[in-house]
Amino acid sequence: MAEVKEKEPLFSKKNKKLITDPLSENNPVTIQVLGICSALAVTVQLDNAIVMSIAVMAVLVLGNLIVSLLRNAIPPRIRIIVQLVIVASLVIIVDQVLKAYVYDVSKQLSVFVGLIITNCIIMGRLEAFAMGNKPWASIMDGVGNGFGYGLVLIIVAVFKEILGSGTLTIPGFDKFEILTWAVGDGSGAGYMHNGLMLLPPSSLIIVAIYIWIQKTRRKHLIEEH
Repeated sequence: MAEVKEKEPLFSKKNKKLITDPLSENNPVTIQVLGICSALAVTVQLDNAIVMSIAVMAVLVLGNLIVSLLRNAIPPRIRIIVQLVIVASLVIIVDQVLKAYVYDVSKQLSVFVGLIITNCIIMGRLEAFAMGNKPWASIMDGVGNGFGYGLVLIIVAVFKEILGSGTLTIPGFDKFEILTWAVGDGSGAGYMHNGLMLLPPSSLIIVAIYIWIQKTRRKHLIEEH
């Protein structure tokens, strides 16, 4: 009798790694240095970073799933064109959803939502993973890389908005005043908002510090083992 192959659990150790690895060991922004442009452009306010992260994750997960389902039917010569068509269609849908439900944020993000089509993380995962793996694993890979990308954007946005504007803006809530006690009191004491933090170069500085902390932590873990 032929042996019955045991079915792999949906949340096996291998599938869980597809989610956890992009958060640290194989982060798409800090390790692979992909999608860095949006980390510079949309992180002035936290709400922009959160919405952009959700949009990229939605396109990445759905794109991975669709490409994985069609991988055996896509002719190799036109696979990149097919992937671009799929991503472009998903981005149009996401853009319309944002305009319908978070119009103010979608106006601030403007062209950057459309540029998700050219995001290196999405095209890289479709080509490197979804084209060679089953749908469920491709979904997990999309979720993991989406979270990894979003984590960096949110961390950068928190520091930039607090230090640059003294506020923290969360979608669906009022703007929270965080560092306002030192401004306009006439004493000159306390924290003064730093306009440099609202400019793109500050994003590179924060990302660089994030990479340094990540690599230092990774080095210590390797030395301990």
